[in-house]
Amino acid sequence: MPSPFATLPAPPYYVVCFSSTRTEGDQGYGAMADAMVALASQQPGFMGVESVRGADGFGITNSYWRDEASIRAWKKVVDHLAAQSQGRAQWYSHYEVKVAKVERAYSFDKTEK
Repeated sequence: MPSPFATLPAPPYYVVCFSSTRTEGDQGYGAMADAMVALASQQPGFMGVESVRGADGFGITNSYWRDEASIRAWKKVVDHLAAQSQGRAQWYSHYEVKVAKVERAYSFDKTEK
C-alpha cells in the first residue's frame, strides 16, 4: 500500500489547506476528487497531496506547490473551476482554504532504524 504522505523536498514550498464539510451521499464526488488530483499532478509546480475525510463528513486536503504562481495558475484551470462550482452547488456545506509558505518541516517514523 502506498504511503498516505506526500514525498516532498526540503522547504521552502507552499501548502494549500482545503478544509471542508461534505453534504450527504457521493453524488459523483469521489470520481471528481480523483480526477482533480490527476489533473493537479500534471500542473507545473505541483508537488503532492495528502487527504483525509472522517465519517462525519469533515475532511482536510493539503496540496503542496513549488510557489505561489503555481497555486494561482491551478486556481485558473478550467476543469478545476468547474469542479469548484459543482462543489459549492452540490458537495460542500462549508469549506475554508488557507495558503501558507512552509519554512520548516520534520517527521517521525517509528519504523525507521
